[in-house]
Order: sequence, then C-alpha cells, then structure tokens
Amino acid sequence: MYYSLRVAVSSVLLLLASPLLRAQEGPECMLLQPQRVFDGSEMLVEHDVLVVGDTISAVGRRGTLSTPANCSVREYPASTVLPGLIEGHAHLLLHPYDETPWNDQVLRESYAERAIRGALHAGRTLQAGFTTVRDLGSEGAGYTDVGLKQAIEKGVVPGPRLLVAGKAIVATGSYGPKGFTEQVTVPLGAEQADGIDELTRVVRDQIGQGADLIKVYADYRWGPDGTAQPTFTQTELELIVEVASSSGRPVVAHAATAEGMRRATLGGVATIEHGDDGTPEVFALMAERGVALCPTLAAGDAISQYRGWKKGVDPEPARITAKRASFAQALAAGVTIVAGGDVGVFTHGDNVRELEMMVDYGMPTMDVLRAATSGNADVFGLADRVGRLRPGLLADLIIVTGNPEADISALRRVELVLLGGEQVFTEGQQD
Repeated sequence: MYYSLRVAVSSVLLLLASPLLRAQEGPECMLLQPQRVFDGSEMLVEHDVLVVGDTISAVGRRGTLSTPANCSVREYPASTVLPGLIEGHAHLLLHPYDETPWNDQVLRESYAERAIRGALHAGRTLQAGFTTVRDLGSEGAGYTDVGLKQAIEKGVVPGPRLLVAGKAIVATGSYGPKGFTEQVTVPLGAEQADGIDELTRVVRDQIGQGADLIKVYADYRWGPDGTAQPTFTQTELELIVEVASSSGRPVVAHAATAEGMRRATLGGVATIEHGDDGTPEVFALMAERGVALCPTLAAGDAISQYRGWKKGVDPEPARITAKRASFAQALAAGVTIVAGGDVGVFTHGDNVRELEMMVDYGMPTMDVLRAATSGNADVFGLADRVGRLRPGLLADLIIVTGNPEADISALRRVELVLLGGEQVFTEGQQD
C-alpha cells in the first residue's frame, strides 16, 4: 500500500513538474527540411524552415541554420513548404446551391444550423491548407460570422483566422429573397440602407458589432428583366468608404457591371468582387487607383454546371467565355488579382479549385501562388503577420506533396498544416 501511494504521489509530482520542465526547455521548435520552399515570393531549393513557438525563426540554405538543442527535425524529401494559403472570398455560413438554393438557406435554416455548418466548413477549409479566410457576408445570418470568428479564436472549434464582413450593405429594393407580395415581410440576405444619414449609421453599427471590413453591393440584378444595374450613387459609395476608413476598415464592393465597378473604384473601395463585365477602360482605372480584383472564377463555373453545363463535354457557355475574356483584360491592365473563389457557392475545402482555374484562364502559376499567399496578405493588410515565410511572422504554413509550381493541383495534397506553430492537420486526419 505504501509503495502504491509513493508511486501515485510521484506521478502527480511528475505531471505538475512537466509544464515547468517544458518552460525551462523553451518553446517548441521544429526544423522543416522539404525538397523546396515557396516563401511567398520565389521557389527555393534545398532550404530549411525553422519554427520556434508560434513564429517563423529563420529560412535558409540546408545546413546553415542554427537550431536550439530541443529542436525536432522533420524531413519531407518530396514536398514543398508554403505559407498558409489565404482565401479571399468565402461565405462559411453558406453551402452549395445545388444542395439547397440560396433562398431556402436564408429563409428556412436557423442561425443555429448555419453556425454549426459554418464551424464544419471552417474546419474543412483549414484542413485544405487555407489558414486565413476573408468571409464576405453572413447572407441573412446576422452577425453569426462574428460569433464564429470569436469561437475559433477561443479554441471552441478549429478554423482559420477570419476577417468577417457581418451583414453586407444593399440599396433598398435591390436584394433578395424576392418574389413575395407586399404584405409579406421576409428576412433579407443583407442590410438595407440609403442616403447619408442611414448609411453612416449602418456602417458605424456594423463596425460596433465586430465587422472587420464593410461589404457593399455596388450593383445587383434589379434592372429591367433582372439585368444587373448599379445600386448606390458614387457619392453614397464615397461616404461608405469615408466612414469605414475613419475606423481603419476597408470597403469591398460586389460589382459585376462596368458602371458599378467604375463608381466603386472612384469611391475608393479596396477590392472589387466578381467584375464579370469589366472593360479595358475600367480595369485601367482600377490599376491606376490601386483597386484589386477578386474574380471568383470558380463560382460562375459552379453555377453554370448547376444549370446543366457538362464541363469538358459541352461547349463553354457564353458566360464562361466572357469571363475568360474579362479576366485576361484585367491581367493585361496590370490589376492586382486577389485569389478568392466565392466558396460556399461550391464546397468548402475545395478552395484550390479557384487557383486551378486562375492558371487555366491564363495567369502564370507563380503569380497565382503569390496571389494566394503574399498578394492576399498585402491587399488585406496582413503582411506584418502572415503570407510569407519570413523571420518574425506567424508560423502559418503548409506542406504539400509535389511541386505546385509545376502543377498547381499539388496544393490539394496537403500533408501538414501549422497555425501559429501548432499542428492542426496531418495527412490522413479526418474531420
């Protein structure tokens, strides 16, 4: 009995002492030795990445880095280390429209259901190697996206770092769900506001509710016969930007028409989402004003397939052909391209689909890799934290099998995901 008590006491003392021992040893350290390293700018061969605690300590040629005594060495002889990928346009609270139409998600799914779905989607996105996500609107779920971000930050559920928009802002009468008689009031997928006083109040209220950025619909399908037409005046857009900017927040604009894009650009938005009908003149204006384009190629591709297009079998629909052309014009004009697919229209975790399409539509592979890492970090104001493998930045990084410079689809073969130095996913791990 005495022996058993002595063993039990010793075990307890060991458990109590182990955190102190770990503290004396210093923060966790790992030296990654892959075949190649993409540092957010260029592809490096036979380089190592040293991670100490939650940050990147060093990147250097193999054998040149000085490592602490407690550092574990991990070899990946057929793999590439990259910064954690950054998703530029997602809706974590939505799921694919061929599963449930958008109207039904807004009108029939509770906030609780959508929050649960959002948590599952966040986990799948992280497992896919996307460690930061810009979520551009809760689409009728209030500030559930703010709550999801907070739950991730508290460690309640796993997920990427989030930048959230809360409720998007729309002009009265422009947004849906629609088609109901005037005596029926239905929830909307965004927040209506018009004019100086109301827009000022709504922008400030969204900031107070926890929005990291403001999203506005500069145009929408409310023209004759459902055509896309501008919504807000340029003066209103300038006001939204002025109010948001005073709190240090950017404004992003949904805009598909040339006029909506022109007004949003002159209004001072940071990015334009979609840009389907952009013209060389509008893209030149965007490049001049430093306004980036998030083309969301994969969303249009997915919707066309939901409507019956058999990709790879049928000829491309006019919508897809036009999108290829406008994307080429944006590239030719030197517009900064944001990598973002409008995920939620299609499956969360399939985010690489957008990057594959950017290559297919003519963007050089290395430029796509930069867009999904350092480029997005620069545009989103995160360059001092993530997006590159540089000393002092957070150790958000991924390891993929193969060489994504030779084959962008190698990004689908995720072996390891680190978020702030913590291993959050390894190959073979399930949801």
